[in-house]
Amino acid sequence: MRVGSRLRGFALIVLLLGCSLSTHAIDNPDAPDYIGNFLNRAQAYERDIRQTAHTMQGYLTAYAAYEKFLDRELNAAYRQLTARLTDEAQFILKNSQLAWLDYRDKEFDFIAHNWTAETFGSSAVISRGDYRTRLIKDRVMLLLQYLQNY
Repeated sequence: MRVGSRLRGFALIVLLLGCSLSTHAIDNPDAPDYIGNFLNRAQAYERDIRQTAHTMQGYLTAYAAYEKFLDRELNAAYRQLTARLTDEAQFILKNSQLAWLDYRDKEFDFIAHNWTAETFGSSAVISRGDYRTRLIKDRVMLLLQYLQNY
């Protein structure tokens, strides 16, 4: 009885694991590695941030360049994805993107008003830059994940 109980427990674990793994999207294996290519391009900017002179101006410059890069990547991913969608899906994605841009702007307001030099000192520049770029990078990654299916 004890072996049967262990076997049932093991089978249940395998079944649950299989169900949780099956919820992930299946990428097109013939599609380019959009995400890997993006992450490779982003490395230079992330390295510049890590290696910048430890001054407020150094961080401001490095994060501004990274954010500009991410905005270009965001627009490119959006254009590539919409080119592969039906008219109806394009319309829905456009509405989603507009809502995300509104969300991003509200987050940027929060970041600017919360991480100030008065409350966080010189580290505020790093926090603001990191949070802003993380928001954009996450959206780029999501759009590229969608694109990976085509």
